[in-house]
Amino acid sequence: MTIRVLLADDQALLRSAFRVLVDSEPDMEVVGEASDGAEAVELAREERADVVLMDIRMPGTDGLAATRLITADPALTHVRVVMLTTFEVDEYVVQSLRAGASGFLGKGSEPEELLNAIRVAAGGEALLSPAATKGLIAKFLAQGDGSDDDGRDPARSERLGSLTGREREVLVQVAGGHSNDEIAERLEVSPLTVKTHVNRAMAKLGARDRAQLVVIAYESGLVRPRVD
Repeated sequence: MTIRVLLADDQALLRSAFRVLVDSEPDMEVVGEASDGAEAVELAREERADVVLMDIRMPGTDGLAATRLITADPALTHVRVVMLTTFEVDEYVVQSLRAGASGFLGKGSEPEELLNAIRVAAGGEALLSPAATKGLIAKFLAQGDGSDDDGRDPARSERLGSLTGREREVLVQVAGGHSNDEIAERLEVSPLTVKTHVNRAMAKLGARDRAQLVVIAYESGLVRPRVD
């Protein structure tokens, strides 16, 4: 199956470079280019994109606003957004994760990292740049509006009540960035069982993908922010 990729960046030269890289892979193709967020949303609908590589800072409708529009559209539930940023850790990036992006990647990443990001996002996995400090990301996530004095979002915490004990255990592992295989080994169950628990947790919590589970785990206080 070919992964359909949409490029959204206001720099034509950068889009051209990404196009050459993506189109060189046998399992993916560029189906459109957008120079601003509004165009990205329109093309995501028209071209049936699977993954959008979205620059976070663009004139007019920026990447953050465009991500919110895409993830809020019932017709685009299959679309995954990977934010591209000049900075490895940025509060705007965390806002984009809350808005529904599957993750982010620095523009200075290696070509293989970018290609892997597309494949990971298309597969429904959460993507955080390897160079990012997880503790700092967690700290930003725990500082959202509507949280209590401990940094927890009461509404998020209440929603966790619908999860079984095992689903909560799996959610903690997902928030730690572990794959299904790694979680299966840690909990001594099969990868298929882990996948089932992940899918059920996503359905109960209204999460689009694993990245949203990470956000919920931190904002609910299930996982506490830690900076090494």
